[in-house]
Amino acid sequence: MVKAMPPSGIPAWLRELYPFEPKVHNLNDGPGMSYIDHGAGESVLMLHGNPTWSFLYRNLVLDLADRGFRCIAPDHVGCGLSDKPRDYDYSLQKHVSNVTGLVKTLDPGRFHLVVHDWGGAIGCGMAVQDPEQILSLTILNTAAFRSSRLPLRIAACRLPWLGEFMVRQFNAFAGAATFMAVRKPMPRDVKRGFLFPYDSWANRIATARFVQDIPMSPSHPSWNTLRSIEQQLPALSTKPIQMCWGMRDWCFSPEFLQRWKQIYPDAGVQEFPDDGHYLLEDAGAEAITTIRSFLEGVRASA
Repeated sequence: MVKAMPPSGIPAWLRELYPFEPKVHNLNDGPGMSYIDHGAGESVLMLHGNPTWSFLYRNLVLDLADRGFRCIAPDHVGCGLSDKPRDYDYSLQKHVSNVTGLVKTLDPGRFHLVVHDWGGAIGCGMAVQDPEQILSLTILNTAAFRSSRLPLRIAACRLPWLGEFMVRQFNAFAGAATFMAVRKPMPRDVKRGFLFPYDSWANRIATARFVQDIPMSPSHPSWNTLRSIEQQLPALSTKPIQMCWGMRDWCFSPEFLQRWKQIYPDAGVQEFPDDGHYLLEDAGAEAITTIRSFLEGVRASA
């Protein structure tokens, strides 16, 4: 098992971008789950997807912490600075359980939830179990429902043997995302930051497993889990909800946004017409301002 990285192991160049002191939550089944807990006030739980890590939220964390929010951003097992066990249940249900356990341990009270990519299914899977704990929901280019749409470049990474070999040997998923998931070129060190945890065959285990865990048929082990989450999404419909969407996302395309609008017709929607999947990179300050304004509005109305 590749162990969670202590703060002392974070290089100086990365600390410039990610100036936090990660902590480790030890899960009941063994792995250590790295997370950042920064700021004080109403809590905001931010959940990343594949192939990112809490680094995705670095600028949002810094902004919100300066405005009286407590920001919690974990790295899913196998991702970021968390442990990366070889033999592990990297399923949707397990990730939901891990996040649920972390929330119980940290006891943040009622909290705001921000989700991106696979964080949508994981976060909503946790949220629908106890909707009363959720203050608001911010949806960023994600899904928490089944879909028949699977882009060819993702399907290629699911091919038996060959797909995992490409992802783990050549970093074909995380590496490609640094230019495919954005419309604006990443600065050199930002790109290095996204790739930092995924620098070897062993460290890319979850990157491959997340892709394999996309349920495309009823026979898939995670199909029923995702179906159950999808069926329970209306339980969150009374919450303040905002959707911020990069409209040039080839993966979570605008069709996914339309589905979210059907589920939550009263939600606020902010479309970013020129931005891609990594919305917080492409839209930067504009996206952060939109999210912050929403959260401050919810807080003020409480």
